[in-house]
Amino acid sequence: MDKITIALDAMGCDHGVSAVVQGAADAKKIFPFFEPVFFGHEDEIKPEIEKNGFEKFVHAPTIITPDESPTLAFRRKKDSSIVMGLKYVKEGSAQGFVSAGSTGALLTGATVIIGRKPGIERPALGTLLPAKKGFVLLMDCGANMDCKPSYLAQFAQLGSEYMQKCMKIDAPRIGLINVGTEEEKGNAAAKEAHALLKASGLNFAGNIEGREILSGEVDVAVCDGFTGNVLLKHTEGFAKILMSMIKEQLLSSTISKIGALLAKGAFAKLKKRVDYREVGGAPFLGLNQIVIKAHGSSDALAIKNAIRQCIEYSQSN
Repeated sequence: MDKITIALDAMGCDHGVSAVVQGAADAKKIFPFFEPVFFGHEDEIKPEIEKNGFEKFVHAPTIITPDESPTLAFRRKKDSSIVMGLKYVKEGSAQGFVSAGSTGALLTGATVIIGRKPGIERPALGTLLPAKKGFVLLMDCGANMDCKPSYLAQFAQLGSEYMQKCMKIDAPRIGLINVGTEEEKGNAAAKEAHALLKASGLNFAGNIEGREILSGEVDVAVCDGFTGNVLLKHTEGFAKILMSMIKEQLLSSTISKIGALLAKGAFAKLKKRVDYREVGGAPFLGLNQIVIKAHGSSDALAIKNAIRQCIEYSQSN
């Protein structure tokens, strides 16, 4: 297996440098051909990588925080971990970049430094959500707040390609998120996007309502980044609350405790299935090279899976 080098933003994670380095160490056990290069402040990175047997890092003295203007921060902080990591990938020194840092700064930097694929108007952030069967790719989930109908049509095309190459699904079914399934439903942009998708040659299944997204009826769910991000955060929160409610009820009586013990394996599988950390991150689709956005609150498990996702993306060509 050829070596795959991945640049890692060591400074963007809420859990600190240790979570990123531990995630890389866990990924290395599964993918021995994987070589990480860490970007961040030397004083914080060096002790952590030495403990885990790594050597390669690039000193990036500044950090772009989520509360900064992405465009201004990108211009002013050329020595930040995000900017320097993206440049490293652009130069061909790594096959991909993984960051849990500012989404806006990562999108701005990736668009300017890495560049868009020819013909792509806007890169989109796609994330895999657990569906009744397999996964559904939500496109866009936070990169583009305001979208033209042509953007939505391209998101569908990018999502279809990703699900074919990375998830091995033949002719992925595309659904346009709307307030009703009828063709005439929605605002003007939704109606125009529907017409574009209908004529696109993709496996377009038509409009889908919010309650159908996770039903398994489609493989790619398309919407603007504002809607997608609200939906993503709602899904994460609902999954967490639902698991907490189930646990509370299972511990409410002696009989339910016995039932919980008998079904312990099934509940463990369910918990793993709805855990965002098992997915890892969200790829920016439509760029010339691989950029994966990990959740800001990623721990070592989430970082490990974001690295796995980056490796699989690279191997899929």
